[in-house]
Amino acid sequence: MSITFAQLTPLQYFASLVQNNGDFALLEAVTCLAQDEYPDLDIQSVLCEVDRIQVRVQRRLPRDAAPLQRLRILNHYFFGELGFACNINDYYEPDNSFLHMVLQTRRGIPVSLAVLWMELAQGVGLSVQGLCFPGHFLVKVGLPMGMAVMDPVSGRSLGREDLSEKLAAFQGATSRPSDATLDTYLQGATPRDILARMMRNLKEIYQTQEDWTRTLATINRLIVLLPDVASEYRDRGLVLAELGQSEKALADLDRYLGSAADLADGRAIAQRVQALRRAKP
Repeated sequence: MSITFAQLTPLQYFASLVQNNGDFALLEAVTCLAQDEYPDLDIQSVLCEVDRIQVRVQRRLPRDAAPLQRLRILNHYFFGELGFACNINDYYEPDNSFLHMVLQTRRGIPVSLAVLWMELAQGVGLSVQGLCFPGHFLVKVGLPMGMAVMDPVSGRSLGREDLSEKLAAFQGATSRPSDATLDTYLQGATPRDILARMMRNLKEIYQTQEDWTRTLATINRLIVLLPDVASEYRDRGLVLAELGQSEKALADLDRYLGSAADLADGRAIAQRVQALRRAKP
């Protein structure tokens, strides 16, 4: 008997979307991140709403619009008419990462705004990529005159001096980063990179709140997305320990300790494992 999407758990549905080793449908994968918090969320209705915005953007474009004109019209509509912007008043609100809430409130964080903006930009024929820039997600647009780097919370174009200042501020550097260092951070991000960044933002928020149940749900998705990243098993093991699930915690922590011989935190994790084993009845 075959299983329909309606019968899948949120985690199974997520796994079905990201199992491809290459590109996958980023917008749908991002949308379904909210299902842990909003289990009745209708994913298709969210995607249809994005399609409706796409149609309205396309109606504003002259048939022979050049790429730069397409970019300006999209930005005017997205940031000006629709009013999408950063939620500076409540930056660490988890809803800022949930696409259906971003669509409702017109407020998000750089990476969630970027995902929505890039979907619309690709729909009007622009060549765009996300940039996992330190501290602030960015996007780049291919134009006939060259690459333009843009802030997805405002649509503002950023020159190399602006980018160097942002990077220096993030790194705590007193001097301007080298061109080679800067160029490293201007490489296009894959859908997997972008999705991982979004989930790690949520993971950090929930950990700060000591909301271990939501932290666990987020790490479970990260492990589905990045099954070979040992640190996620370590983090899940520590969360499972907080939730009193010692056997599962030990399995993850043992897996982490066996992943390499020179782990920076190997001694501390080994001590935690010993403590968990001593505490077992």
